[in-house]
Amino acid sequence: MNDLATTRVHIEVVPTHRDARGSLFEPLDASELLRQKNVHVVLTQPGETRGNHWHRAATEMTVVVGPCLVRIKEGGVLRDLEVPGGEAWRFTIPPGVVHAYRNTGASTMVLVSFASALHDPANPDTSREVIL
Repeated sequence: MNDLATTRVHIEVVPTHRDARGSLFEPLDASELLRQKNVHVVLTQPGETRGNHWHRAATEMTVVVGPCLVRIKEGGVLRDLEVPGGEAWRFTIPPGVVHAYRNTGASTMVLVSFASALHDPANPDTSREVIL
Protein backbone atom coordinates (compact mmCIF):
# COMPACT_ATOMS: atom_id res chain seq x y z
CA MET A 1 0.00 0.00 0.00
CA ASN A 2 1.18 3.51 -0.73
CA ASP A 3 1.54 5.84 2.29
CA LEU A 4 0.20 9.35 1.60
CA ALA A 5 0.65 11.05 4.99
CA THR A 6 3.23 11.90 7.60
CA THR A 7 0.80 13.15 10.28
CA ARG A 8 -0.87 11.06 12.98
CA VAL A 9 -3.58 10.16 10.47
CA HIS A 10 -2.26 7.38 8.28
CA ILE A 11 -3.55 7.32 4.68
CA GLU A 12 -2.97 4.48 2.23
CA VAL A 13 -4.11 3.64 -1.27
CA VAL A 14 -5.63 0.15 -1.05
CA PRO A 15 -4.74 -2.16 -3.96
CA THR A 16 -7.87 -2.81 -6.00
CA HIS A 17 -8.25 -5.68 -8.44
CA ARG A 18 -10.48 -5.01 -11.46
CA ASP A 19 -11.96 -7.11 -14.22
CA ALA A 20 -15.08 -7.06 -16.41
CA ARG A 21 -17.29 -7.90 -13.40
CA GLY A 22 -16.17 -4.93 -11.30
CA SER A 23 -13.58 -4.50 -8.56
CA LEU A 24 -12.42 -6.09 -5.30
CA PHE A 25 -10.25 -4.90 -2.41
CA GLU A 26 -9.33 -6.20 1.03
CA PRO A 27 -9.94 -3.40 3.57
CA LEU A 28 -7.61 -4.86 6.26
CA ASP A 29 -5.00 -7.56 6.49
CA ALA A 30 -5.33 -10.42 9.00
CA SER A 31 -3.30 -8.77 11.79
CA GLU A 32 -5.26 -5.51 11.57
CA LEU A 33 -8.58 -7.36 11.47
CA LEU A 34 -7.79 -9.16 14.75
CA ARG A 35 -7.49 -5.82 16.59
CA GLN A 36 -10.96 -4.56 15.61
CA LYS A 37 -14.06 -4.63 17.86
CA ASN A 38 -16.64 -3.14 15.47
CA VAL A 39 -17.24 -3.00 11.72
CA HIS A 40 -19.91 -1.20 9.75
CA VAL A 41 -20.59 -0.58 6.07
CA VAL A 42 -21.94 2.86 5.19
CA LEU A 43 -23.71 3.71 1.93
CA THR A 44 -23.90 7.46 1.30
CA GLN A 45 -25.95 9.21 -1.36
CA PRO A 46 -24.44 11.82 -3.73
CA GLY A 47 -23.83 15.17 -2.07
CA GLU A 48 -24.29 13.78 1.47
CA THR A 49 -21.73 13.79 4.30
CA ARG A 50 -20.81 11.21 6.95
CA GLY A 51 -18.66 11.53 10.02
CA ASN A 52 -18.28 15.04 11.42
CA HIS A 53 -17.11 13.55 14.69
CA TRP A 54 -14.07 12.42 16.66
CA HIS A 55 -13.47 9.45 18.95
CA ARG A 56 -12.50 9.71 22.60
CA ALA A 57 -10.72 6.34 22.81
CA ALA A 58 -11.15 4.32 19.62
CA THR A 59 -8.92 4.30 16.58
CA GLU A 60 -11.04 4.14 13.42
CA MET A 61 -9.88 2.57 10.17
CA THR A 62 -12.10 3.54 7.24
CA VAL A 63 -11.78 2.52 3.61
CA VAL A 64 -13.60 4.88 1.26
CA VAL A 65 -14.22 4.25 -2.43
CA GLY A 66 -14.09 7.55 -4.32
CA PRO A 67 -14.97 9.99 -5.54
CA CYS A 68 -15.01 11.51 -2.09
CA LEU A 69 -13.87 14.64 -0.30
CA VAL A 70 -12.29 13.74 3.05
CA ARG A 71 -11.76 16.49 5.60
CA ILE A 72 -9.59 15.93 8.66
CA LYS A 73 -9.03 18.30 11.57
CA GLU A 74 -5.87 17.47 13.43
CA GLY A 75 -4.18 19.78 15.90
CA GLY A 76 -6.64 22.52 14.94
CA VAL A 77 -5.60 22.35 11.26
CA LEU A 78 -8.12 21.42 8.54
CA ARG A 79 -6.89 19.27 5.67
CA ASP A 80 -8.86 18.24 2.57
CA LEU A 81 -8.08 15.16 0.51
CA GLU A 82 -9.81 14.11 -2.72
CA VAL A 83 -10.15 10.35 -3.21
CA PRO A 84 -10.38 9.83 -6.99
CA GLY A 85 -13.30 7.93 -8.49
CA GLY A 86 -12.84 4.17 -8.39
CA GLU A 87 -9.89 4.28 -5.98
CA ALA A 88 -10.04 2.85 -2.44
CA TRP A 89 -8.12 4.73 0.27
CA ARG A 90 -7.75 3.64 3.88
CA PHE A 91 -7.65 6.22 6.66
CA THR A 92 -6.37 5.21 10.10
CA ILE A 93 -7.66 7.92 12.42
CA PRO A 94 -6.47 8.06 16.03
CA PRO A 95 -8.58 9.34 18.93
CA GLY A 96 -9.16 13.10 19.00
CA VAL A 97 -8.95 13.66 15.23
CA VAL A 98 -12.15 15.05 13.65
CA HIS A 99 -13.06 13.45 10.32
CA ALA A 100 -15.80 13.71 7.68
CA TYR A 101 -16.51 12.20 4.26
CA ARG A 102 -18.60 13.81 1.48
CA ASN A 103 -19.78 11.89 -1.56
CA THR A 104 -18.73 14.05 -4.51
CA GLY A 105 -19.86 11.55 -7.12
CA ALA A 106 -23.11 10.80 -8.92
CA SER A 107 -23.78 7.38 -7.36
CA THR A 108 -23.77 5.76 -3.91
CA MET A 109 -20.44 6.02 -2.06
CA VAL A 110 -19.20 3.06 -0.01
CA LEU A 111 -17.35 3.35 3.31
CA VAL A 112 -16.17 0.33 5.30
CA SER A 113 -15.26 1.36 8.86
CA PHE A 114 -13.59 -0.58 11.64
CA ALA A 115 -13.15 0.60 15.24
CA SER A 116 -10.86 -0.61 17.99
CA ALA A 117 -13.66 -0.28 20.58
CA LEU A 118 -17.11 -1.84 20.81
CA HIS A 119 -20.05 0.41 19.99
CA ASP A 120 -22.00 1.22 23.16
CA PRO A 121 -25.18 3.24 22.39
CA ALA A 122 -25.56 4.11 26.11
CA ASN A 123 -22.04 5.58 26.26
CA PRO A 124 -20.91 6.51 22.72
CA ASP A 125 -17.23 7.01 21.99
CA THR A 126 -17.91 9.80 19.48
CA SER A 127 -18.31 13.54 19.91
CA ARG A 128 -19.94 15.54 17.12
CA GLU A 129 -17.98 18.36 15.50
CA VAL A 130 -19.15 19.63 12.10
CA ILE A 131 -16.20 20.39 9.81
CA LEU A 132 -17.77 19.55 6.42
